[in-house]
Amino acid sequence: MNRFLVASSAALALAVVAPARASTLAPCSAAPADSMISYLVGQAPGLRSNVLRLAINAADCATNRGLVHRHGLLTVIDYSLPSSQPRLFVFDLVARKLLFRELVAHGKNSGGNLPSFFSNSSGSLATSLGLYVTEDTYTGHNGYSLRLRGLEEGVNDMASSRAIVMHGASYVSSAAIQALGRLGRSWGCPAVRKEIAHKMIDTLRGGTPVFAYYPEKSWLASSAFFHQ
Repeated sequence: MNRFLVASSAALALAVVAPARASTLAPCSAAPADSMISYLVGQAPGLRSNVLRLAINAADCATNRGLVHRHGLLTVIDYSLPSSQPRLFVFDLVARKLLFRELVAHGKNSGGNLPSFFSNSSGSLATSLGLYVTEDTYTGHNGYSLRLRGLEEGVNDMASSRAIVMHGASYVSSAAIQALGRLGRSWGCPAVRKEIAHKMIDTLRGGTPVFAYYPEKSWLASSAFFHQ
């Protein structure tokens, strides 16, 4: 095969899987309808319309760029809410239906009940923000788990090497909240209730977008996936 064609094919493959850089991608222009946002938020107590709007914009951008392969589902995690409150929402955007509203843990070093610190660094034991895409499942130390690939350079693109995955955990429960005043904390993974983990993971596996939000100014200003 011609070496130019080999190099071109390799470059194209890299462009598809590499985390997005804001400086090299044109901004997306799609915007969800206000009626759709209002309808979905009405099914999801605690979720604010501005957060859902950002999540849908980001997922649309990633889909248009070939980074997300199952865009009909969308997971939104709002880390500006306390861990003692359900803050993970899964929507079927085609059916316009809320599928899950669940508790979710954040990283040990991100804070107590309300996180305030986020990191992409290995060993940080902190949560990372931004847009992810789900990959395959496996059974490991935390049981049935779902791999997540971070799509934002410098924000969450270390997720795979940090083994940031969705999994069930006993410290995500109403009993933990009663005992601690908050959920237990992970090493950066979005851990969910053990009772719901398998069903949720099977719903989300294989290329769906996961959007982790917090009003962090530098990320909001520089993300490659937001409509400006």
